[in-house]
Amino acid sequence: MEVLRIATAGSVDDGKSTLIGRLLYDTRSITDDRLEAIDTASKRKGLDFTDLSLLTDGLIAEREQGITIDVAHIYFSTPTRKYIIADTPGHVEYTRNMITGASTAQASLVLIDARNGVVEQTRRHLYIASLLRMKDVIVCVNKMDLVDFDALVFDTIREEVIGIAEQVGIAPRTLHFIPVAAKEGDNVVASSVHTPWYKGPSLLGLLEALEPGKGKGDLPGRFPVQYVIRPSQDAFHDFRGYAGKIGSGRWAVGEEVVVLPSLRVATIAAIYKGEAPVDRAEAGESVTLTLKEDVDVSRGNMLVKSSERPYPEVTTFTARIAWMDEQEMQEGRTFLLQHGAQVVKVKVLATEEVLDIHTFRKAADKKTFSLNDIGTVRLKSSRTLFLDRYAENPANGAFILIDEFSNNTVAVGFVEKF
Repeated sequence: MEVLRIATAGSVDDGKSTLIGRLLYDTRSITDDRLEAIDTASKRKGLDFTDLSLLTDGLIAEREQGITIDVAHIYFSTPTRKYIIADTPGHVEYTRNMITGASTAQASLVLIDARNGVVEQTRRHLYIASLLRMKDVIVCVNKMDLVDFDALVFDTIREEVIGIAEQVGIAPRTLHFIPVAAKEGDNVVASSVHTPWYKGPSLLGLLEALEPGKGKGDLPGRFPVQYVIRPSQDAFHDFRGYAGKIGSGRWAVGEEVVVLPSLRVATIAAIYKGEAPVDRAEAGESVTLTLKEDVDVSRGNMLVKSSERPYPEVTTFTARIAWMDEQEMQEGRTFLLQHGAQVVKVKVLATEEVLDIHTFRKAADKKTFSLNDIGTVRLKSSRTLFLDRYAENPANGAFILIDEFSNNTVAVGFVEKF
């Protein structure tokens, strides 16, 4: 059955957890004992209704403060499709968690409180959706019951979001707008009698109708080698396998591949899933490959299709980064860059741009990155990297930066040009 991955986004208290809880409740995706536990927890909080947001807020701190801190993955299904929803934090200091949760999603669900309209986090989350090249961006104007389901409020927010989308490069055809009141379920699973002026589908109706985007199996073939398998048993003394998780593409026995960085050409002799040989495998599957030719392949190397080679000699490149650390990033600093199984040292040659989230233009005279800043940098690596542009192959065009002293992940990056 087809799987659709969705990430929520929005400012704090916009009602993301409640919306997801309502979606689960109205699709009967909650067990009776789970619902009873949530009902008990709601009464303990002194509420006279079942707080469906508690279905996704799993941390004690989240339930005490009424906010989402960590990323919660929620699974449910309908007769036609399976869903994985990443409920991500809305608070500005947890934006890094939102980026993590959205990194594997095909669609972004952006909530806006009808009373507050577009706020700074809305702008930031729309920009991140553009940065991650989401196939669909669904804007739910929530808490419409608190503005008397006023169509003018909805239309005003809609027009403002369309203007922002044009600025950040979100195509109009990828945008969807739904007026909802998550607490009572208006336009979540079923259409609401309170919005006769809205002629579109409910949220679930839209999700059911979305077409899946281009999968990783349709992208150029990339296989980062994580481990070289050489059994110690005499019966397998000639076996040499290359294990890892297929990054992108579809792979088959008999195909010609190129080993990076050596550029040696070889042919796939066998593919194993566990101990079972298979003829084919595709992106997302963990496999072991063997090659007919005796070529040197090590951990951190990459196998690519002969007809789909990336830029083989990349040491200097430009990337868009989202800064995720309390300590500022300055030009000239060095970090560890992790890309697949590769970990190399890189230096920030130049800060080309730090984005002003209010105007989506370059912040004047700013050369340092603070927490949650987004911008463009020029990087130089100590060794060759096997990269694609993120726009051409997201599976092989993203990386993280790690502080070499604290070992903290400080940024996520997206390759733009070489």
